[in-house]
Amino acid sequence: MARVERSFRGISERLTVRYLERLGGEFAEEGVVEGPEWSARFSAETVGIGPSLTLTEVTIVFEGDEAVLEDLVPAFAKKAMRAGG
Repeated sequence: MARVERSFRGISERLTVRYLERLGGEFAEEGVVEGPEWSARFSAETVGIGPSLTLTEVTIVFEGDEAVLEDLVPAFAKKAMRAGG
């Protein structure tokens, strides 16, 4: 089983769940979406950018078959980029 950890700034937890669901996952519990051959655990925090700007940063740990994650992680990143990066 492979494990990939990625962080995305400017995306909410709500959009994280929505995008993971659009990629075939189902909301399992707070901070967890599970797909047929993968799972994604995520958490969010507010991070400072410069002296007065803050953004939400979501960190996701994807787990599953390496071949599945090779497609899933870039597909999620593409969706997240539209939300702000």
